[in-house]
Amino acid sequence: MGRRPVPLALFRLPERAIVFLAPATVYRLLTVFGLAAGVGCGDPPRPPPGASILDDAGDTVRVAVPPRRIVSLIPATTELLFAMGEGEHVVGRTQWCDWPAEASRVPNLGDGITPNLEAVAGARPDLVILYHSGQNGNAAKRLRALGIPAIRVRSDLLADVPRLARMFGRLTGRERAADSLADAFDRELADASVARLAERPSILVLVWEQPPITVGRGSYLSELVERAGGRNAYADLPASSGQISVESAAARDPDAVLTTSDTIPGFARRPEWQVVRAVRERRFVHVSGSEFSRPSPRAPGAIRELAAGLRKVRD
Repeated sequence: MGRRPVPLALFRLPERAIVFLAPATVYRLLTVFGLAAGVGCGDPPRPPPGASILDDAGDTVRVAVPPRRIVSLIPATTELLFAMGEGEHVVGRTQWCDWPAEASRVPNLGDGITPNLEAVAGARPDLVILYHSGQNGNAAKRLRALGIPAIRVRSDLLADVPRLARMFGRLTGRERAADSLADAFDRELADASVARLAERPSILVLVWEQPPITVGRGSYLSELVERAGGRNAYADLPASSGQISVESAAARDPDAVLTTSDTIPGFARRPEWQVVRAVRERRFVHVSGSEFSRPSPRAPGAIRELAAGLRKVRD
């Protein structure tokens, strides 16, 4: 009798489903997913040098250094890796990774929250960078079970830019480039920031319309407003964002509303929003570009652009 086929559980098959494959096919698949060490004859290949890293989720992850196939599922970290000169080793990104232009040539693996694990594993990465969220906890565990190192990091604030640059510099062997980027970022940030003024315009940052959601002091956008010479109307919210009411916005009476639209936003035309004086008088600060959606090396430029808009409000 010939050899019996070997069962192999694949992604997203119905519960208790089994696929029977020949041993040679199994070996090829295991090789693709980086799990073939010890299969076959001869001594197993020597593993590459590694390092243990404590990620922002509190997990200690063993990573081969330097990684040569990186899947970055956070737009901020994709941008940072390219800025460090590590773009050639990025083999997967999210649909939102739009900077720099070279990133568009990297395969798009979909969303960064609860990602498509088949697509990620198919890129044969030796490092996956995930955003630290509850939804991505299971994804990290499943990838590690496949032998794929996966780390979760936060990229929410300006301070995360130099912090992550130095972390990735140690992992990729680009410490000098990472340190240089981090130092330059800190200098440019200080140069772009506006000195604190006695009279700072109050800015409503509305990131969602129905229900109305604004940003608190834990948000990158709040940091931009403060450094550009303004004051977040909801800086008393400790979280990065929170739901508000139109009545609450009217009571706080902001001097202007920050919008990423080049035109009058849709909510400004609705009757209920006319109780907010800044909306009624069409006092909007218009900004555009993905540098306003994530902490990145482009943040100093975003601060300068926002400061120019706030000066018009003060004048």
